[in-house]
Amino acid sequence: MFRYILRRVIQMVPLLILISMITFGASKLAPGDFLSAKMADPSMTNERIEAERHRLGLDQPMVVQYVKWAGNFVCGDMGESYRYRSSVSSLIGQRLFNTLILGVASLVMTWLLAIPLGVYAAVRRYSFADQVFSMITFTALGVPEFFLALLLLYFAARTGFFPVGGMTSNTYNDMTYIQKAVDLAQHLILPTIAVSIGTIAILQRRMRGNLLDVLAEDYVRMARAKGLPENRVIYKHALRNALNPMITILGYDIAGLLSGFALVEIIMNWPGLGNMMLEALQAQDFMLAMAGMMMGAVMLLLGNLMADVLLALVDPRIKLEA
Repeated sequence: MFRYILRRVIQMVPLLILISMITFGASKLAPGDFLSAKMADPSMTNERIEAERHRLGLDQPMVVQYVKWAGNFVCGDMGESYRYRSSVSSLIGQRLFNTLILGVASLVMTWLLAIPLGVYAAVRRYSFADQVFSMITFTALGVPEFFLALLLLYFAARTGFFPVGGMTSNTYNDMTYIQKAVDLAQHLILPTIAVSIGTIAILQRRMRGNLLDVLAEDYVRMARAKGLPENRVIYKHALRNALNPMITILGYDIAGLLSGFALVEIIMNWPGLGNMMLEALQAQDFMLAMAGMMMGAVMLLLGNLMADVLLALVDPRIKLEA
């Protein structure tokens, strides 16, 4: 296991280099740069703009810019944000916890609900409960994430049951630790629902389909013919094999923990990384945008590795060395 993980980590290095080159080149395809918008400001003369462009290194050839950025990035220096005039690492550090707590809450809620609902619907195929679940999931799949976030905000404003946007209350700093935890949890409920509903619907349908496919296998029929209890056939034999494709999906969900909630963060005023990275792309804040892209790439590769390791732990038939 250790040798397999080490080999996979080493293989990530050239892949990350290739990803960085592609994303760097793609970021330079857009016309202009961060300072282009400053030209509309009457107080900014051409001389000042050119001096600032020289200070930021934007007047250098693209290859030189990439080599400098990559060398600094490998050494742990993510550079300085053009827009915020602050180090990229400090900006990301300020928003990292906010996005992680939303991502982890969404991940836990999604998997704790989707897997049992999918199993229940598969075991009771074509029953009234299965039809109700199917109707709910198809409806959820048809509702865009941003529209659901707006509906939840409207519900919160009309009922007063939940806070309307934001991550904390205005009096958060004056609260005790327990009150802070409760306040954060109250603000977390609606964003978590907004980013989870669609994923729950997708995973529930996939879990249902996977389990139905496994239940139709010959070895399941043989187990039933031998007189094994139905619960043992389903939960000991069939469910373990039906979970294998879901573990692969889990790797992609882990990869999206840091960058998958930009629209919801904007609508619900949640101060997370997705919101900041979207603003960085719009403003052509190269250093900040590239740091976000590389973090997303690293999370994707680590998520795939984690999925492969979990598959090997769940299914003893999978040999990592092979």
